[in-house]
Amino acid sequence: MTGLRITIPYSLYVLFLAAILLGTGSAADVSGDIIIFHAGSLSVPLRAVAEAFEEEHEGTRVLREASGSRISARKISDLGRPCDVMVSADYVVIDSLLIPEHASWNIKFAGNEMVIAYRDASRYSESIGNDNWHELLLRDDVAFGRSDPNADPCGYRTVLTTKLAEAYYDIPGFADALLRKDQRFMRPKETDLLALLETQTIDYIFIYRSVAMQHGLRYLILPDAINLKCDEQADLYATASVDISGAAPGTTITQIGEPMIYGVTVPHNAPNPDGALAFVSFLLQQDKGIAIMEANGQPGLVPSVSSTYHQIPEPLKDFTLRP
Repeated sequence: MTGLRITIPYSLYVLFLAAILLGTGSAADVSGDIIIFHAGSLSVPLRAVAEAFEEEHEGTRVLREASGSRISARKISDLGRPCDVMVSADYVVIDSLLIPEHASWNIKFAGNEMVIAYRDASRYSESIGNDNWHELLLRDDVAFGRSDPNADPCGYRTVLTTKLAEAYYDIPGFADALLRKDQRFMRPKETDLLALLETQTIDYIFIYRSVAMQHGLRYLILPDAINLKCDEQADLYATASVDISGAAPGTTITQIGEPMIYGVTVPHNAPNPDGALAFVSFLLQQDKGIAIMEANGQPGLVPSVSSTYHQIPEPLKDFTLRP
């Protein structure tokens, strides 16, 4: 006699789980491994979030895997790797590479900004400022690093920042000249650049302010007109764009400049969806995950408007707003 397997659609499972969680008021019974793919820039805060979550939920183990956000998404979409929670440095990665085939919803939860980080030993470290960084980085005796735009949001945000800088400083051809330079120091994700800076292989890196703070680096705060931080500058940021690889091989999409917003989702193939929802809930709570994010230099944006509001599981809707 063979066993009878009943397959429950993911959407029905989420509704069933929501009813359980709403009925008990908590996800205290979650257990097992929770697999998280996340942006490299989240390595430090998510380690702290995971430790706090495991302490609150005995019997769980959070398995974290860092890479560029677009690489993280392709582990799910292209390689079919199981993942419970996907946390992206840009919510657009989830929208463009995972929804609707591999995920149904997306919650925006934190911000950041672009800076130029360096160490005391970096050439011209005592003189770099907003009036001359664009000239210093073009010098032959200065080397800088950036991440790959096709692998990592920090990479395409670097391109957008240089294009906005070209207009802001009124330097025709600046972006192309800078982006042609030092391409040998391009890496898959922004945190890969830290070792190059530590060994003095390079002098400067384009990176997120939170990462620079977490690693004790010196950094130059860029003008709001180019740092991709401010909602008030959204129209200006949108004047810059860059083409990056699309969801299907051989295709491209155009990434428009916009304020930095991180996003989180639970993929359809999550092997531990109840644990995944419990972790996301923990991450989004102001006195838990968001407090840890803010302590690590990233402002929380919860609650936030979500274009996927109606697909978000009921236990998580309090962290979002209707469009």
